[in-house]
Amino acid sequence: MGASISVSEKSIHEFTVKDSSGKEVDLSVYQGKVLLVVNVASKCGFTEFNYTQLTDLYRTYRDEGFEILAFPCNQFLYQEPGTSQEVHQNACTRFKAEYPVFQKVRVNGQKTAPVYRFLKSKKPNFLGTRIRWNFTKFLVGKDGQVIDRYGPTVPPLSIQKHIKEALREAPTVNNP
Repeated sequence: MGASISVSEKSIHEFTVKDSSGKEVDLSVYQGKVLLVVNVASKCGFTEFNYTQLTDLYRTYRDEGFEILAFPCNQFLYQEPGTSQEVHQNACTRFKAEYPVFQKVRVNGQKTAPVYRFLKSKKPNFLGTRIRWNFTKFLVGKDGQVIDRYGPTVPPLSIQKHIKEALREAPTVNNP
């Protein structure tokens, strides 16, 4: 099962991740924005409706301060083959993704990406902190705090109400 995870970071904005070409991206650039962080895969039974609805959500709310951060993951039945750059190209051409698609990550186990350790520690589920499958979604507020976690079968469009609420929230300042 998912054991308790200890993380020192207080906000998602404290992390640096790599984009699909390997360039470092400081997530502090997303301060003041509402984020939907998703572990994606191109060969999953949930791929079509998730990617299509993620693109719809992004186009609807991007001008209001909403971003989707897609992290390809090959941990679940190897459903995200290829390089990070190939995954990014596929997402952009096949699903018209205009949001950032980062380098492939691990979301479970000893080599879990630090940003995913943080996300999971803030919103465990009935499995503890373990991510069950591709397309697990984390809604993160403008202050970098995890608001909620949604399973792979939850259609992205079904959480629009939560995204709208988060967009209306005034950002809070994190004091050390």
